Amino acid sequence: MNTIYVTNEQAYLTLENNNLVCSIKDETKLKVPLDNIEGIVCFSYLGCSPSLMGECVKKRVPINYVSPGGKFLAKVYGETKGNVFLRVQQIDRFREQGLQLAKNETAAKFSNCIATIKRTLHDHPELKADEKINHVVQTLEDGITKAEACSSLKSLLGIEGNCASSYFSIFPKLIIGNSLGDTFQFRNMRPPLDPVNALLSFAYTLETMDCSAALETVGLDSYIGFYHTLRSGRPSLACDMVEEFRSIGERFVLTLLNLKIIGEKDFDHQVTGAVLLNENGRKKFIQKWQEKKRTMVYHPIIREKIPYGLLPYVQSNLLAKYVRGEMEEYIPVLLKQFLK
Repeated sequence: MNTIYVTNEQAYLTLENNNLVCSIKDETKLKVPLDNIEGIVCFSYLGCSPSLMGECVKKRVPINYVSPGGKFLAKVYGETKGNVFLRVQQIDRFREQGLQLAKNETAAKFSNCIATIKRTLHDHPELKADEKINHVVQTLEDGITKAEACSSLKSLLGIEGNCASSYFSIFPKLIIGNSLGDTFQFRNMRPPLDPVNALLSFAYTLETMDCSAALETVGLDSYIGFYHTLRSGRPSLACDMVEEFRSIGERFVLTLLNLKIIGEKDFDHQVTGAVLLNENGRKKFIQKWQEKKRTMVYHPIIREKIPYGLLPYVQSNLLAKYVRGEMEEYIPVLLKQFLK
């Protein structure tokens, strides 16, 4: 929950008497005890001193390096908690039950997309009669049925792609009273070509980093997944898990836009056509994101109220229990349980 976000590209982090020190051009801007920090996200190209990285490794404080545009670059983290036997169980379990896990994640993703749409319809009843929105909801509902009956990962990917395309085709309709919604035509990445895609990519990056840190905390290997293709340097399991969290990020982006917290002046337009959040935009986003992470929600599995920010850790614990055979099924997050 206590994450330090370094948004200034000229910032450099060092260690001083067990304190994290953030300096810009040799001027100290921030000093905070390292024991109070649970994670560091660094948008600075200057980075961190070796002594700070070494201490973060000892204290298991992950340092995520992200480009100023929001692209994940690398992570510094200590050895995986737990033992090699859990990781062997993880590989065996995913080989045996990978398709079922992927089907559950995909169905949860579609359900969460529906919840995001219906929440907007609740706030703006005038949209309830929109035929295209209603058609997309039906497409997503059909997608849940098809995903549950799927017999291969390849066919599941096809269903997911069709539903995602349908969902994002009506995404601009969910943006009310903000002209930035008119710039969005379809979902694109690397780089985002409009402000809405820039916000979505930024949200997904932060969510993926949170999932990766949470998985490593409970002893699972975030690079061994069950759905995304294994690739050197990619946290495939974090990419798998973030599927159930994407709609939280999407709902958050809609809130930023509909409340006009983010505007055109918060973006930089590159000569390449890329559109990226500028430093001021990143600060606004991160400030509201941290506020969102502190919002309390009731988790139906553990039957407790927890902050949004702890959802990745709770879900990672549940997945670890499933891998160890302590649970018969892994149940993803369903957004409809929170958006009431």
